[in-house]
Amino acid sequence: MAGRIEIWAARLWNVFNEGRPFSLVYPALVLLATGAPALALIGALAFAAALIPFSFPLRGRALLWLAAALSVPLLEPWRAPGLLAAALAGYLAFTVLLWGTLYYRLRSGAPWTNFLRFWRLVLTNSDPTSGNALEQIPKFLMTLSAATLLTEDPGIEAIGRIAGAAGVTAALGALAWHRFKQRLPDYPSSASRQPPAASPRAQRVYVIVIDGCNRARLRQADTPTIDRLAAEGTEYLRVDPAYPARTVVCFSSMLTGATPAEHGMRSNFAPRLRVGCESIFEALERHGRRGCLVGIAHLLDPFPHHTRPVTSLQPTEQLDGSLRAEAERLVDEEDPDLLVLQLLASDQTGHVRGTRNREYLERLEESDRHVAGFLDFLRGRGKLDGATVILMADHGQGRGIGGHGHLDWGERPVPFLVWGEGAVRGAVSREPR
Repeated sequence: MAGRIEIWAARLWNVFNEGRPFSLVYPALVLLATGAPALALIGALAFAAALIPFSFPLRGRALLWLAAALSVPLLEPWRAPGLLAAALAGYLAFTVLLWGTLYYRLRSGAPWTNFLRFWRLVLTNSDPTSGNALEQIPKFLMTLSAATLLTEDPGIEAIGRIAGAAGVTAALGALAWHRFKQRLPDYPSSASRQPPAASPRAQRVYVIVIDGCNRARLRQADTPTIDRLAAEGTEYLRVDPAYPARTVVCFSSMLTGATPAEHGMRSNFAPRLRVGCESIFEALERHGRRGCLVGIAHLLDPFPHHTRPVTSLQPTEQLDGSLRAEAERLVDEEDPDLLVLQLLASDQTGHVRGTRNREYLERLEESDRHVAGFLDFLRGRGKLDGATVILMADHGQGRGIGGHGHLDWGERPVPFLVWGEGAVRGAVSREPR
């Protein structure tokens, strides 16, 4: 099980992992490390805070680089070439060496040579993490240039230049977002999300979530159990994840039926604990029934009272076995009416090695074997009688370190199928969900 130190370490890591807090924290750390005066720190924090609300998804990054180019005569980055070079070197060391090599070696047993591949994931990243070099590099270079300008030439003119650069970047950020909005999922209205009055169909429900499952790659893998469930059940072909397609956001929407604006979880970095609306677990409790979620530590943030956290500090090839073992223990000892099981190894392999790597296919095939083993366990205990099984992904996975967030290639649609009680054998739904 995940211990208290790991739980809080995971929360701290998400400050550096998620793009928006990183855009504020990293320039401040660079200035503190170089002994910059307080005025530089104030300028950096103010400039970064002006940029934080604006992400530049996918092709919108071109507008960010345009903003960086337009800011050159205003912010005069040539004033501190050494500082900017040190910040760039520090960023590459953080992402490629510390994150991509040491962190994943200690956490998952990745090879020491992982940096030879990881630098390409940093440069091709399209998600909202700190590892998205094409977004983070121009942001922190502009921020540090603004801090230097304010320090060396404090006054109204410098403040005006900094405000002008921030304004141009914000305007182009708003334009990038306006163009991107058409890619967002079409959330159903709150009225249409009210469940109909009906008798329960299933005695129990088991939800198996293959975290970070790229559906196109899943179909290339040898997955006989998942193929059988699809053939014997109902498969949904147009299921979108919530936006941004990050694990905490998606699990929160999946288990509340609410949008991110309603449940309050907008990234893996959760400034407060617990979703801001009723979850399915609490709805079950109102009816005298019980549900639980087996996953790793960061799922405690949205569901602190219903998550059974398993440590993620183990080799990737062992991780799903540990998660499955905990789920089987809960079935034996507590017999919940709803059990949600997160299988994480495929997502982790996608982060460390990339979804185009053969290892990712092998991990999906291993996930299929864990699905088969868990179902065999349930069948042996008589728990599949009158039960419904849902197999799905919280989000897909595409390019780069994070590989998910902005609904890029490979992130949507996600696999989703229903088997058992209530499913229609061999049915296929092509309606957007």
